[in-house]
Amino acid sequence: MAPTDETEPPARHASPFGTTPPDRPPADGVVPGARMPRWLPRAVVLVLSLYAAFQLGTWAFHQLTGLLINILIAFFLALAIEPAVSWMAARGMRRGLATALVFLAVMIAAAGFVTLLGSMLAGQIIKIVEDFPNYLDSVINWVNAHFHTHLKRVDVQKGLLRSDWLRNYVQHSATGVLDVSAQVLGGLFQLLTITLFSFYFAADGPRLRRTICSVLPPARQAEVLRAWEIAVDKTGGYLYSRGLMALISGIAHYILLQILGVPYAPVLGVWVGLVSQFIPTIGTYLAGALPMLVAFTVDPWYALWVLVFVVVYQQFENYVLQPKLTAKTVDIHPAVAFGSVIAGTALLGAVGALIAIPAVATLQAFLGAYVKRYAVTDDPRVHGHRRGGPGSGLLTRARQLRVRRAEDAPLEDEPEGSPS
Repeated sequence: MAPTDETEPPARHASPFGTTPPDRPPADGVVPGARMPRWLPRAVVLVLSLYAAFQLGTWAFHQLTGLLINILIAFFLALAIEPAVSWMAARGMRRGLATALVFLAVMIAAAGFVTLLGSMLAGQIIKIVEDFPNYLDSVINWVNAHFHTHLKRVDVQKGLLRSDWLRNYVQHSATGVLDVSAQVLGGLFQLLTITLFSFYFAADGPRLRRTICSVLPPARQAEVLRAWEIAVDKTGGYLYSRGLMALISGIAHYILLQILGVPYAPVLGVWVGLVSQFIPTIGTYLAGALPMLVAFTVDPWYALWVLVFVVVYQQFENYVLQPKLTAKTVDIHPAVAFGSVIAGTALLGAVGALIAIPAVATLQAFLGAYVKRYAVTDDPRVHGHRRGGPGSGLLTRARQLRVRRAEDAPLEDEPEGSPS
């Protein structure tokens, strides 16, 4: 017999059925010679790539938020001037020249308004500075008369000039000059960006529509063109109707201020007209604060008259003027308009407040073209009447019971024994 090595593993015994039993799995669960699945490295790389792309897109979106908002403003501005540009282009004028003329008119109007408003504010500030000693004397005399003090204007002025509060305020104001200058330059650059983009959108509107439609099937092209047309109609209609109401409001307030003898009546009229119309619902009251303040410097009773006129004119505008002018342009409920302004302000600030109403009007008109409507049933509850209320139900049942008893009672002139 050949010698056997005791270290060799025991020989595997053949199964009586002629097959060899499988090996037992190792105790640690690792199969010898097993390989990693081929799809696992690709899946890990794909997941990491998607995560990196998401992080990069999020960072880029936050960095470009300002540019995207400027493009959004420019797009709505181009939609607003689209009817005027198309009207001039249809009469033979080049579209670029027509867009330039519209922008020139808008810039002249804006520059004139800012110049008039700045001159008014400068004049009021100069007047307040010149009359400040008189105001201070009146306040000191009132304090001395009611509190039995002996204050003097010279002492008060010296105390103000030597106060730490004034020194700190001057220091902070001096350091804030650079911040204000940077904000002014940033605002000018933002205005230039919006102007350029809106000019390109308005001048190359047909080319932009063709470019968008070239990547869409014919059915989608019709929907895009319809949405574009609705947006142009609603945005332009909103701007023009608001401009007309601003003109009427400005003329009405100018006449009142001129009658009362309030200074800067033309500028205040333009201010009230613009602010009251482009800030819905509460714009009239915000715009009326400045004329009330200027009228108060003339006579306190004049400020009260301005307040009364502002309230009365707001009711006239809401119930008489606005429904007639905006019925065919921006026909949305005042509550919806106010809610859209609040939502737009929360999302995009002042920009959202300006574009909220035309955006909601466009969405409402676009959905109205695709939402199927049905005839409303003739039910009293539709008109606000309750059906089967407690009081009306008792009266109705009592009336029906009285009628039924009258019908069931025998007739007095009916002879006895007659067939019933």
